[in-house]
Amino acid sequence: MEFEKVLRVSKDRLGVIIGSGGSQKSFIERTFKVKITLDDSLVKIESSDNESDPVTATAYIEALSRGFSPYSASDLIDGRAVMIGLELRDYVSTKNSLVRIRSRLIGTNGSARRKIEQLTETRISIYGDHISIIGRPDNAKLAADAINDLITGARHASVFARLEKYRSIMKKDRLKLWDTGI
Repeated sequence: MEFEKVLRVSKDRLGVIIGSGGSQKSFIERTFKVKITLDDSLVKIESSDNESDPVTATAYIEALSRGFSPYSASDLIDGRAVMIGLELRDYVSTKNSLVRIRSRLIGTNGSARRKIEQLTETRISIYGDHISIIGRPDNAKLAADAINDLITGARHASVFARLEKYRSIMKKDRLKLWDTGI
């Protein structure tokens, strides 16, 4: 199977993709059995091996380019997690609106972002005009919905209350799996 994809990456994220002494680039090539070529702000991912996983390699590199650490992006490796991306420019028209929305999503000292991450068991990166979420599909969708609600003006307390209700329902459902009926 021939695969080739070119990603445009912010120059300030190239260092994360390369890693110290090329360690991250080597990790990606070994783990996914792909060849990576870097040229200015372009990352080329190639594969011709049937045992390679260039699609996951692409998602992993996109996660790194969207502000995630290699540790956070590693959730994508086993295939149980997905990454959802939102473009803030789709929601706002002015620079001031962008700053205001980003501030609402981050919260004081990162408290709003951290709270959504905890309640949905996801990882969230707010980098430039992009918001990215990594987590199990249902949880990532829930986090994306919560973020969308905050962007469109919902109160933090209302969004967090809905997430807490969902979390308690999920905990009860998990406990039912272990219930033997005795």
